[in-house]
Amino acid sequence: MAIRLGCVADDFTGATDLANNLVRAGMRVVQLIDVPPDGGEAAVDADAVVIALKSRTVPAADAVEASLRALSWLRSAGAEQIYFKYCSTFDSTPAGNIGPVTEALMDALDTDFTIATPAFPDNGRTVFKGHLFVGDVLLSESGMRHHPLTPMADPHLVSVLGAQSTRAVGLIDHTAVAHGSEAIRARIDELRRQGIGIAIADAVSNDDLLRLGAAVRDMPLVTAGSGLAIGLPANWGFTPSSAAAQLPPPSGHRAIISGSVSAATNEQVAEFLRSGRPAFSVDPLRIAAGEDVAGEALAFGAAHLADGPGGPGGPVLFHSTETPEAVRAVQSRLGAVEAGALVERALARVAQGLVAHGVRRIVVAGGETSGAVVRALGITGLRIGPQIDPGVPWCAAALPGGDTLHIALKSGNFGGPGFFTDSFALLDREAR
Repeated sequence: MAIRLGCVADDFTGATDLANNLVRAGMRVVQLIDVPPDGGEAAVDADAVVIALKSRTVPAADAVEASLRALSWLRSAGAEQIYFKYCSTFDSTPAGNIGPVTEALMDALDTDFTIATPAFPDNGRTVFKGHLFVGDVLLSESGMRHHPLTPMADPHLVSVLGAQSTRAVGLIDHTAVAHGSEAIRARIDELRRQGIGIAIADAVSNDDLLRLGAAVRDMPLVTAGSGLAIGLPANWGFTPSSAAAQLPPPSGHRAIISGSVSAATNEQVAEFLRSGRPAFSVDPLRIAAGEDVAGEALAFGAAHLADGPGGPGGPVLFHSTETPEAVRAVQSRLGAVEAGALVERALARVAQGLVAHGVRRIVVAGGETSGAVVRALGITGLRIGPQIDPGVPWCAAALPGGDTLHIALKSGNFGGPGFFTDSFALLDREAR
């Protein structure tokens, strides 16, 4: 079956976020973990394919190279339109990587124009007059101003993207968007005549995203957060269907692995701890001192999975989540990159040990952590299932030994306070 939409995502949780919205709109979606090796074409039975890269915070040249490899594979598989997906908080620095990757994809596709919009109203991300809001506050006033790798101090996306791009950046403002797809196309034509190559698009509601989706149906390339995905499947005649989200029934123990330092995940960890369920804190300073923290975590898990307070089979939480102040203190001693790498390696080892112990249902919080865990488990692809919260679906993966692992990869900023326990309850309901 032909692949209609080919997607390049700059991190693992962002990839499942995008895939989730496509599934909700009726597409059957497979998520691949990186580009298949040697350019080999995997047998993919899906309407859309999302290739998950770990390119958000690597050097811009590396992000461009990985994205172009993904593009080449998707085009060889027959993708009719390409979607470059980044975070709904536009995570980037003045050097990139959103601008450099966008322009490299435009050059490869020989297109002179594309749009950019991180809007995702279901998760409180809206764009108005080119400014990005997180809930009721500007991006620069949100928790993203403290992000350890990509602190976002400027909410004006035309300026942010302009600093990263050689092409001129313009705006499709809400006046045009509110008047429908024909008005949007007219504005695009006007911007092209002005020499604009990339346009930030306003969107404050799902209706805006649906209008934008219809307007860009003939564009070779679109760039966005995951929100625009709700407006694209209809261009190929897809309609929402629960059948697109069906997964095999779940089994096995339950665990949560959290490496995110976001405010939302901090609250989720705190809520889990208040419930009295078992949790193990992974301390990067202890790891740096040479202590076998991952080994201790696995011993803790083995002792609690069978009969812990969460009931037979868990869930048990393993986390390195800390306040921004605590994160900065650790980074001042170890360095931001080294501190993150230590935690990622430890949590990846924990994930391997948990699966060996019989865990078959895992929630992972944090984009970098999700990438480390998925790779450590040897997962090469995911079938996208039902939504837990906006932007976060359950997925199913075939483990190297043949068992099925149900896994949810959660962006650090997503989900309500009870997300960790609510996610397992939803999976159980779906299986009935």
